[in-house]
Parts: sequence; C-alpha cells; structure tokens
Amino acid sequence: MLTGEYRVALDEKSRLLVPTKVRTEIPGTSLVLTKGMDHCLWLFPPDQWAKIAKSILESTSMFNQQGRMIQRRIIAPAAELEVDKTGRITIPALLREHAGLKKDILVLGIRNYLEIWDEEAYLAYQNETEASFNDMADQMSILWPKE
Repeated sequence: MLTGEYRVALDEKSRLLVPTKVRTEIPGTSLVLTKGMDHCLWLFPPDQWAKIAKSILESTSMFNQQGRMIQRRIIAPAAELEVDKTGRITIPALLREHAGLKKDILVLGIRNYLEIWDEEAYLAYQNETEASFNDMADQMSILWPKE
C-alpha cells in the first residue's frame, strides 16, 4: 500500500526523486503519470493504471460529452515514465504546468497511487478546504469504530 507524505525537490531538468519507500513497493521501473484533480498529478504503478484506464474507457463513450471530457483529462495526457538508475522520473512540461510545479514538491501516498503537488499549492489547498474537511469528518464520524 502506498502511503506517506514526502518532501522532494524538482531539479533544473524537471526530474523528481521517487521516494525510496515508494520504489520498494512498486514492481518494475516504470510509472504512469497523468493529470489529477485539484491541480495535482497522479502517479500510478503500471498495473493500477491499466485498471483505472480500463475502467474509464469501459464506463465512458466518445459519443458522450462527459465521457470525452474524462478521457481527454485523464487518459490523453498520461505518460509512461522510466525510473532512472538513481530513482528519478522526468516530469513532462505539460504535466508540470498543469500542477504548477516549481521546486518544492510534496508526494502523497494515497493507497494505490501517488499525488504530486507543488508544496505551496498543496498548503494553500489544505487551508482552503480545512472547514469543509472538518464538516465532512463530523458527518463521517458514524463510520469510525467506537471503542
């Protein structure tokens, strides 16, 4: 399971060091990167990406406007990236621009994929959504185990 929050830096060649813990949990040397929600990027192990892509393509149609939007937003920009010998991936320019990535990056493990955020943008997002999160947590408290 991919979990954790990692601070990494994007170098001058747009390379990002995939955290060691993450690399040990992902088989092989390739990853799939695409646009995510909330101006972040989603990074998938190839097997998880195959499941997501299949699910999207099977549940959407090119003849439906919403289906085309989802396919264009998630499937079209996907890039298969090779992890180099030092554990780095190179973030393509269009994906880097989508997420507004500068130098300081946060990598978040979200079970079966990773989110890649510009650190400043993520902190702003956290501040903007704090009240909504607290309300949602209150509503979900019935789902939490009682001691």
